[in-house]
Amino acid sequence: MGEDEKKQKQLLDTIKLISPGTPLREGLENILMGRMGALIVIGDRERVMKMVDGGFSIDVEFSPHYLYELSKMDGAIILSHDIKRILYANAQLIPSSSIPTAETGIRHRIADRVAKETGEVVISISQRRNVITLYQGYQRYIVQDTSRIFNKANQAIQTLEKYKAVLDQSMNHLSALEYEDLVTVYDVVTVLQRTELVMRITSEIEKFICELGNEGRLISMQLEELIANVKEDGRYVIHDYNINKEIGTDGIIKEIKSMSSEELLDLSVIAKALGFDGGITTLDKTLNPKGYRILNKIPRLPYSVIENLIKEFKSFQNILKATIEKLDDVEGIGEVRARAIREGLRRLQEQIMLGRHI
Repeated sequence: MGEDEKKQKQLLDTIKLISPGTPLREGLENILMGRMGALIVIGDRERVMKMVDGGFSIDVEFSPHYLYELSKMDGAIILSHDIKRILYANAQLIPSSSIPTAETGIRHRIADRVAKETGEVVISISQRRNVITLYQGYQRYIVQDTSRIFNKANQAIQTLEKYKAVLDQSMNHLSALEYEDLVTVYDVVTVLQRTELVMRITSEIEKFICELGNEGRLISMQLEELIANVKEDGRYVIHDYNINKEIGTDGIIKEIKSMSSEELLDLSVIAKALGFDGGITTLDKTLNPKGYRILNKIPRLPYSVIENLIKEFKSFQNILKATIEKLDDVEGIGEVRARAIREGLRRLQEQIMLGRHI
């Protein structure tokens, strides 16, 4: 997992702490409705406690009502890491003034500096603007109204449906070409490009789901249905066509994920990631798939048997042409499984060709 992915995951985990349905979010909503401000630190490590000056230790079980009442005082509130206890109230925080911050209000400047200095989660509620701002390390996030997030999530789902339909069409076309032995680099990188676009929209929707908390169950169900097998199929496409000996499938996935929007639109950049030279005629080059993706669609066919098949026959076309006797000779395949493979490949071809003409 890259550094950016770690930061994204860390932020999503933090957003979950204050998502609708959690006790902390209830307390924050109460403060907002009361038109009050607040400064809340989640974490009681030594680096936080060194900044605390004044205030008083209460060490009581967390409740939204207590949080609301204690926020009536001007100082900061310190919560335990698990948000199960309120440790300090009315505390004054003194972070290093040398830490740069672009915030303007005093409460937000302190929150930003404390988060940067300690790496802990700090929440600042603006009394004037009635806005919740979350800080963690050098990351800053403004908590939005639930109805607004829900609308954005629904719009993103509609966009995903369109992109997924285009991906399905491209993937089905690639499957047909694999049976016909007419695959080119263009066909492969187009599928990988559209797979990555779908996954990027998915990442945005996952963020919305975290923000929605228990309000996001329906969106989560829609997302799961839409992206079923997308990531796995994309991985098998790379497995089938990768000629880059320096990095394997995981390395190529990581490289495509790190591409900018402009790079992703350039098919030759994706082709280079797979190990092709990226010249003018590269996209027209014909390819022979190994067969991982199609073979994985045959029911009850173990991956170890698929590996043995590809090791023995080298390409998908050779597997297609193999007789039942030759399939039977492969380790892990008896006559019954050999017939099941032949029948499975035939049925898949019928489905693919039918889907191609719909």
